[in-house]
Amino acid sequence: MKTIVITGSTRGLGLGLARTFLDKGCNVVINGSGETSVGRALDTLSPYGSRVHGVVADVSSRSDVERLCIEAEKRFGHVDVWVNNAGLGQPLRKAWELDEEEISRIAGVNVMGVVHGTIVPFRAMQPRSSGKIFNMEGHGSKGAILDRMTIYGTTKSAATYFTKSFAHEAKGSGITVGCLLPGMVVTDLLFDTVRDDSPESRRRKMIYNMLADDVDTVSAFLVDRMLAATGSFSRIEWLTRRKAMFRMLFGKFRKRDFFPA
Repeated sequence: MKTIVITGSTRGLGLGLARTFLDKGCNVVINGSGETSVGRALDTLSPYGSRVHGVVADVSSRSDVERLCIEAEKRFGHVDVWVNNAGLGQPLRKAWELDEEEISRIAGVNVMGVVHGTIVPFRAMQPRSSGKIFNMEGHGSKGAILDRMTIYGTTKSAATYFTKSFAHEAKGSGITVGCLLPGMVVTDLLFDTVRDDSPESRRRKMIYNMLADDVDTVSAFLVDRMLAATGSFSRIEWLTRRKAMFRMLFGKFRKRDFFPA
């Protein structure tokens, strides 16, 4: 039975991934930064019994990530798959309108959380020469620019570079390091970008209704491919360029509205 660790998995896509891995018969360690959120997620996953465990840890802290890894190993043995899903969005303001604390927190979670969340499990997996580590991409990973998302996009660009470079350095280790590209997923992170009724938000809603998908659909796709992934580097993409173009052309026929009045 495989053991999976998912950071930032108390809600949204992370929780969806946890549920899907559990449905596949895996043991899962979920993670959040607070007792309340972890407890709430464990209640949601209680039907899976002892196969799910929760650990409170701040991924921006190396010592917290090390403790998360140690607790996972103590509970279930070695970790087979580690998913760095934890991430923070940014307040919809331009870069110079954010204060230092806000920028540092976003960078700490989105960049250093990925750095710690790759190095720590990699070291734990090295003695066995096997295991898989996946880092979540997002807006900015491919260089796209969106106003009022500069800091978030910068962190995702940095995390993607780190993942690819780390995988290159880790060739021959027997450990797969990869990127997950979930596309647009209907979670709180997406809703946070359209909270107001500005023309920009209305435009984004139209695009999301054409391109976005629900958590269960994306989770099922990503989990199947993570379990099947091989090689030193794996890039798993749900919303491919071809699929996105098709949806943009025929999106009006999908008749979906994720943002009812």
